[in-house]
Amino acid sequence: MKLGVVGKGGVGKTTVSALLGRAFAARGRRVLAVDTDSNPNLGVSLGLDQWRTDAMSVLPRSLIVGAAGSASAADVVRDYGVETPTGVTLLSAIKVTEAGAGCTCAGHASVRSLLGEVMAEQADVTLVDMEAGLEHLSRSGGTLAYADVLLVVMEPSRKSVITAARTQALAAELGIPLVFGVGNKARGDDEAFFTALCGEFDVPLLGVLPYDDAVPAADRAGTALGEVPAAVDALVDALESRTAIAG
Repeated sequence: MKLGVVGKGGVGKTTVSALLGRAFAARGRRVLAVDTDSNPNLGVSLGLDQWRTDAMSVLPRSLIVGAAGSASAADVVRDYGVETPTGVTLLSAIKVTEAGAGCTCAGHASVRSLLGEVMAEQADVTLVDMEAGLEHLSRSGGTLAYADVLLVVMEPSRKSVITAARTQALAAELGIPLVFGVGNKARGDDEAFFTALCGEFDVPLLGVLPYDDAVPAADRAGTALGEVPAAVDALVDALESRTAIAG
């Protein structure tokens, strides 16, 4: 499975990406997580300390994976993959370290070429934590054009669900076969809100994750969340069921 995690800023993409990766790894899956945020923090959510996360080697901007490129998928995982304490292998694809360094288009092209390769020998699940916004779907070729599944993380707001609907339309143009919305930070009647508004905007709702005080506490401490919540395991169950049916 090649899985992209997207959404507007602040909805919790990185936390959801890390928890999904950990849940898959706990089930014995080989998980490769790719951090495409220009301010990468997925490593911390996967159990690395901040120093180790910041010290990770970033994929070279010139790197193109595949027969027409400079490296194979196996080369990339071997040379740039870092094993995290949670059992997930992490790649850092993009990082902005200086002002005026130019766009990150080449890094997105590297990720696109990686997803275009058959990853069966390297990972059972390749999970891409995307930066905020829709640009990764509008770039030439689309960073996630070879994804099998797109998860759009939403907070309980109308704007967030509308963003998910717009994302779904762009994903369809790229030919991504499956797109699901994931509600996050739900309290009170937020689950009913997600259900109603996703129905209104035709966004298939895969599941809803409740607000958890442990998430901001872990963020303040600079550590990974202690346990994978049961709601995340339920989300993985739903994802595997839906992809099996679609497959």
